[in-house]
Amino acid sequence: QVQLVESGGGLAQAGGSLRLSCAASVRALDSYDMGWFRQAPGKEREVVAQISWTGENTYYADSVKGRSTISRDNAKKIVYLQMNSLKTEDTAVYYCAAKYLPPFYGGPWPRLTGYEYWGQGTQVTVLS
Repeated sequence: QVQLVESGGGLAQAGGSLRLSCAASVRALDSYDMGWFRQAPGKEREVVAQISWTGENTYYADSVKGRSTISRDNAKKIVYLQMNSLKTEDTAVYYCAAKYLPPFYGGPWPRLTGYEYWGQGTQVTVLS
């Protein structure tokens, strides 16, 4: 059973930074693509960023591109989302997600769908 636990959310001022972490209870994190998603009140859940199982490929939503960096440490089984220049519209619950892949998978990128495992979420609130 895959368990994902997010941390690092909280209150931040507009223009500030936060680093979200996602600790994964898996045998090998490099068997999974990892992603960060968010859901603001009254809105649909949307993808924020994704990173391939090797860490070689990343994807960012236009809304965070240039302000955010997704990274992973497969040895520590942690995925990070560094968010800079925060905006009030970044306020949302942020979810970590994982998608299992066959060994040495080399399919097209990005792979925006098919995430099977989700964390409980961490609230990010950006104050003006």
